[in-house]
Amino acid sequence: MTSETTSGCFVYITLPGEVEPVTAGRYVLGRDRRDVPEGNFVYGRRYMERPNAVALDPIELKLAPRTYRTVLLGGLFGALRDASPDYWGRRIIQRHLLKVQPGEIDYLLYSPDDRAGALGFGLNQTPPAPKRAFNPTLELARLQTIADELVAGEQAPAAANAGAARQVENLMLIGTSMGGARPKAVVEDESGLWIAKFNRFDDDWNSARVEHAMLVLGRACGLTAAESRVEVIGGRDVLLLKRFDRERVEGGYLRARMVSALTLLRAEDTFQSRDKWSYLLLAEELRRVCSNPQDDARELFRRMCFNALISNIDDHPRNHAIIAKDTAWKLSPAYDLTPAVPISIERRDLAMACGDAGRLASADNLLSQSARFLLGADDARGIVNEMEAKVRASWYATAHAAGVSERDCGKIAGAFAYEGFRRAGNTP
Repeated sequence: MTSETTSGCFVYITLPGEVEPVTAGRYVLGRDRRDVPEGNFVYGRRYMERPNAVALDPIELKLAPRTYRTVLLGGLFGALRDASPDYWGRRIIQRHLLKVQPGEIDYLLYSPDDRAGALGFGLNQTPPAPKRAFNPTLELARLQTIADELVAGEQAPAAANAGAARQVENLMLIGTSMGGARPKAVVEDESGLWIAKFNRFDDDWNSARVEHAMLVLGRACGLTAAESRVEVIGGRDVLLLKRFDRERVEGGYLRARMVSALTLLRAEDTFQSRDKWSYLLLAEELRRVCSNPQDDARELFRRMCFNALISNIDDHPRNHAIIAKDTAWKLSPAYDLTPAVPISIERRDLAMACGDAGRLASADNLLSQSARFLLGADDARGIVNEMEAKVRASWYATAHAAGVSERDCGKIAGAFAYEGFRRAGNTP
């Protein structure tokens, strides 16, 4: 490091089969000779000597006695970015610190230890004991109220009065580390941990009911999708998603490591990095790092088809991930399956490239590179045909059974198996 301006933290990990974190290494963020932000990470010697030590991720930070360096992502390694809060959590931390733009180290240190995956961060070499207490689901009404007030003030400057500060403190304690822009919190019941996703006053439809319906429909179409349910709290709906990276056991929670597709693809959230946003490239990465690539590549193909058939244009690489409950990596269950209703009925695009014609969400384009997913042409065509028929025939009944209103069913009807999906001109 050549700059006098550096900051760093220790990186903790909860190893497979354990419930207490250990120190894996140290991360330092400084600047290189060109005054460009540079991140450095080194595994601790004691950690390397552990017989059960595992890598933080299978690509960028393999388990090795060396110093890793990166100038990408502002010097933040992808696996650390994945454990850092996204839009909603960052807003809470900004209010907590009364800063418009805290540094990346601040986001790592101030986010509660309920983040996705198995990592944690701190300034002490010895990690703190994990929190044992989570807000029970019966606290959802209070959490919804706090989230509403924070959403209502989204365009306002950071609050400085005592009442607003207390609200931020409350939300900081209930879990804001999970990614995404929608207000959310982590809650607990007798079966384990759930992510509570709250409806917003400016939603076009009842997002909780609709997203739950899409997860149910996805499972009916053969996807492995996150477990979900809807709770009615004070006359309002809250979507609960079961944490698939946590397993409740005696004495605490087992944690699965989790790495986003954004990290696997060595991509960024920016427009300039869109050429790396690709189902095709992701399938090849799964083949490289997963213990059962045949099944995972096939699952990814099905997920890609489903997203095209429900017009899910929010299928960006942060909404795909791999997890490892032990030493083996696999594709995570599907999550954030949300329909959209773009104006065009002739052509719609996914967020990631899916065939020879790029992001075009058409049957022919999905099939054009099926071999990359380790599928034969007939097998792939059968998957597309079967899934299209299932979505056409059952989306309404599935949504109705999930409590989506007739009004909202009318609003989302145009999302499913849109006209251009089979349009002759929509070919690679």
